[in-house]
Amino acid sequence: MLAVAPAGAASALLESVKQNPQVAQNLCVQLRALNAQGVRSSSPQAVAMVAQSRNVSTQDAEVLTTYVVGLYCPDVR
Repeated sequence: MLAVAPAGAASALLESVKQNPQVAQNLCVQLRALNAQGVRSSSPQAVAMVAQSRNVSTQDAEVLTTYVVGLYCPDVR
């Protein structure tokens, strides 16, 4: 039963981005800025930034970052 809550939370988070693509575009800008500093989108620093800016857990931030990079800014590394 514990595994259901995080999956549901991640699903709601991804749905919120799907409904508001501007959120994803803003995140892409932030991730590109980190890339320019040599920081990868999957790094602990980037994940922590996403977690803090979206007020989510680091696990949800990892899922969100992967989703956003894959669909909205595949140029981000």
